[in-house]
Amino acid sequence: MAGHAAEAQFVARLNDVAAATESLLDRLLAATAVPLERARPERLVAAMRYACLGGGKRFRPFLVIESAALFAVPRERALMAAAALECVHCYSLVHDDLPAMDNDELRRGRPTVHRQFDEATAILVGDSLLTFAFDIVARPETHPDAAIRIALVLALARAAGLGGMAGGQMLDLAAEGRFAAAPARLSLAEVEELQAMKTGALLRFACAAGAILGAADARRRAALDRFGATIGEAFQIADDILDVEGDAATLGKATGKDAGAHKATAVAILGVARARERLNGLIAEAEAALEPFGADAGLLKAAGRFVAERRA
Repeated sequence: MAGHAAEAQFVARLNDVAAATESLLDRLLAATAVPLERARPERLVAAMRYACLGGGKRFRPFLVIESAALFAVPRERALMAAAALECVHCYSLVHDDLPAMDNDELRRGRPTVHRQFDEATAILVGDSLLTFAFDIVARPETHPDAAIRIALVLALARAAGLGGMAGGQMLDLAAEGRFAAAPARLSLAEVEELQAMKTGALLRFACAAGAILGAADARRRAALDRFGATIGEAFQIADDILDVEGDAATLGKATGKDAGAHKATAVAILGVARARERLNGLIAEAEAALEPFGADAGLLKAAGRFVAERRA
């Protein structure tokens, strides 16, 4: 009974964060230019809004909000950091879907941005969302202390860039054999490194952002960092399992593409059964990392179970 109540509370909070994030992004991505901007081109704004609004569970914003809540950070500040992170995430999806990358035609149950608009517009959408994320983080509304904002900028840049998500995407392309005669044969450790960068880095940042906003001490910041890193690895394994077992109509995107593209995944190395065992072990590790926060971390623990059990 208690488990059902915790799950219901988690779902309600996830939906609440999704609605709040949607509302903020809707406001931030308005057609009217802000100071220091000359104008906002109508087609670019429309495509950015298409990429960001009306879809997605907003799991990354949820992690920002709930991590920040552990330190009583005002919700409006955490939402700004969450919106910035969601802009980076949505940019990555737009670029991943491009013909030069994964060449996908469906995202969140709708045509991908390059199919709905065109390839050049999709490239500019990604460029604009990435830079817009740092615009959001740099605003005083995110935090009145400039040092906190700088720390967020640095952490987000490291998570999104060369040694994080973008670097992970390059490793992923290399593993597929894009730059060689055949796909690479990666070890499990190499796959974990690739996925920690490509997928895990932004999820890890989501938890770190809450600690940065809350000026957490070293012990609690390290605990959230461990939680974020572990939940990031678990999220990717769950995603890989869904690619094998999931339904395209439920997921809102094509399935079965990893094997066809010779993608390096834990499932390809371990098989589904052992990958699921690894997933469950990671969720237990993630929950253990939250021990310093006691009962206050109940919703973050529920987020771990959501990752393990998700079907979409």
